[in-house]
Amino acid sequence: MQKLLDGLRTFQRQVFQKKQTLFQTLSRQQDPRALFITCSDSRVDPTLLTQTDPGDLFILRTAGNLIPTYGAAIGGSTATVEYALSVLDINEVIVCGHTDCGAMKALLHPENLENLPAVKVWLQQAETTQRIVRDHFQHLSGDELFAATIKENVVVQLDHLRTHPAVASKLRKGDLRLHGWVYSIESGEVWTYDFEKKEFIELR
Repeated sequence: MQKLLDGLRTFQRQVFQKKQTLFQTLSRQQDPRALFITCSDSRVDPTLLTQTDPGDLFILRTAGNLIPTYGAAIGGSTATVEYALSVLDINEVIVCGHTDCGAMKALLHPENLENLPAVKVWLQQAETTQRIVRDHFQHLSGDELFAATIKENVVVQLDHLRTHPAVASKLRKGDLRLHGWVYSIESGEVWTYDFEKKEFIELR
């Protein structure tokens, strides 16, 4: 806790002072560039990864970067997507998975969820990911299977997003672009999903 308090003091005395004009502007309104949907994992920092300022990203964090299909679970994530697109008029959405994702590990090893009933229920939002991996990646194992699961989950969550009315409407008008990323914690590399090739390529 002391590290957090020390950081807060440094922010108030140094960082805030340098960007006071920005924060004064943000105190009246926000106009974020993108909705960034990623995992709750503490090792994934969207603003650090993209080198953006406060106000640039509207961020949604969920375990496993999962987005329920519309109507499946009306809650915070659904409301966040709706507000971002319908009120803030955001036209870029990024779903960002990452290496060593605990949620994806649990998806591959559901036997480890017996004492985590809430996590077990939440991971039902990745049931399609689980089915695709089981049906199409039987030839993989170990780290290769894990990597494929992480990538496929990003694609599945992009499909889930398309069921949201605000997303579907903006896509129909051509006012929205969806992006699928996978971030490597170890190397700092990011792979992006190529919708035409239907594969992930390194983002440079």
